[in-house]
Amino acid sequence: MTQQWLERPEGGSAFGYRLMSSFALLCGRTAARLVLFPITAFFLMRRGPERRAARAYLTLVLNRRVTLLDVARQFYTFAAVILDRVFLLSESFKRFRIKVFGLDGLRTQWARQQGVLVFGSHLGSFDALRVLGEIRQDVKVRVVLDTEQNPELTRVLNTLNPDLARSIINARQDGTITTLAIKEALDEGALVTLLVDRARPGNQLTTVDFLGKPAPFPTGPWQIAAALKVPVVLCFGLYRGGNRYELHFEVFAETLQVERANREAGLNAIIQRYADRLAHYTRGAPYNWFNFYDFWHVNSPPAADGTARTDARRAGVERQSE
Repeated sequence: MTQQWLERPEGGSAFGYRLMSSFALLCGRTAARLVLFPITAFFLMRRGPERRAARAYLTLVLNRRVTLLDVARQFYTFAAVILDRVFLLSESFKRFRIKVFGLDGLRTQWARQQGVLVFGSHLGSFDALRVLGEIRQDVKVRVVLDTEQNPELTRVLNTLNPDLARSIINARQDGTITTLAIKEALDEGALVTLLVDRARPGNQLTTVDFLGKPAPFPTGPWQIAAALKVPVVLCFGLYRGGNRYELHFEVFAETLQVERANREAGLNAIIQRYADRLAHYTRGAPYNWFNFYDFWHVNSPPAADGTARTDARRAGVERQSE
């Protein structure tokens, strides 16, 4: 079940991506955004699995009857954020109004003169994180990314920002190699960013409560953080319409502590706490959710480590009121 999102083909061709990015840079963001309406309509008609997944998710998060217009709005939001990547990667942030929250907490971790793990998700735009370069130009950001998941789009975006492309740590390589690359970047004092809401086939999973239903989350990023003993900061880049974004930072832990004698329950508690924060921001920006597959895997077997949602409850996780 964790392979659903990997098996879906890309939504566009290399030619289409190049054409759209060239049109956007030549004619401007306003003209390019008009093209998003027919693009949204096309994918709304052609991408049945994504359409059904979006409807199921929106029914859960909005807690009401979902219309086709709701699904179209989510698709359009996704298209708008992808379009904005062209501008966020190719130029400064002059076109955008980005409000940053929680920066002082991140600065405190910087002051410790060590690397920081920045954990994000497929909620909104993680590219908005690049605004940190405008705030403090000496900050090195390394991105852990599966460059082979959307190869055509990745190639087009890499041509827009070759420096960023060279800084990417490819998540598709062997896990040990990836972990060593992350450690090396952290030792150099970099901010290492990862998206931690999706699992790949073969990943160890923990099932916790997310938006009121059990959902599988990967344990690997949290195990790496605990082993490397570096600060973990959560980042949520939310698209608020027009040219407006919000970048929220939350210090999750200065050092993750997982007791060896109670390792599984400890990891469950940590991941449940993360899922609660993800749920908080998802409810605040429901159309920013860009996991267009059955995220909850309702009919999936138990997690690889045999854990269940109740384990996190036994570990004493305190649910935060939203």
